[in-house]
Formats: sequence, structure tokens, C-alpha cells
Amino acid sequence: MKLKITIDQKVYEVEVEASEPEQPQLPPVGYLMQPAAVRVPAGPSAAPAPAAGGGVAVDEDKVCRSPISGIVVKVTAQEGQNIQTGDTILVLEAMKMETNITAPVAGKIAKINVNPGDSVQAGAVLVEFE
Repeated sequence: MKLKITIDQKVYEVEVEASEPEQPQLPPVGYLMQPAAVRVPAGPSAAPAPAAGGGVAVDEDKVCRSPISGIVVKVTAQEGQNIQTGDTILVLEAMKMETNITAPVAGKIAKINVNPGDSVQAGAVLVEFE
């Protein structure tokens, strides 16, 4: 389509063509996003990854990391509790939306590293399993 545009009393003829809309952004590989819950699948890890704060190695098969940055609204699980894959462990709030954080593996909770009101960054270890 051709358009005529006048700028400072000069006439310019401009040709404009329509482009296709951009493809929507997909979530990062490895995350299964659901409307009411976010699951971080437990996959095999080649080597333990360093922890965010202290540099201590963490067995990725025995932790649940935060998929988003947010504030802990409530903790629904307790230390020593046996849980199944997909059970809600805690609820995070980010941008006025609550996200259920679910257990990536079945097992017994060894340690819960957060409390209601805590601010967490994406990737932080929330829960450790035995």
C-alpha cells in the first residue's frame, strides 16, 4: 500500500507492507506451565549445582526451586511430611497473582527454607527432600 505523507510542506510517497504477527513467547524448556500451578520437573542431573548463596553443592533431584521471583504467601507442607509428586508445597505471589508451587518428586520433606512473607528469587531452593 502506498501512502503520501507531508512533512514541512514536502510530500513524501511511502510504501507500506503488512507483516505477519510475531509468534508468542513460549515458557522456558523444562517448565510445564499450568493456569493454577507451576511444576518444575525433576530430571536427571549430571552433577550437583552450587547453591545460590553459600556455594554448597545441592543434589537437584532432592530440591524444589522457585520457578519465579515472588513473596511466599503460605506454606502448606511441613518438615517431615511425606508428599507425592504434584502435591502443593507452598504458594507464591508475583504481580498480584498467586502460584501454587508443587512437589517435583515424591518423598519426605527434610527442610523448608522459606516462611510466609519471605521474598524469593527465581531459582532459589525452597524445599529440600530426604
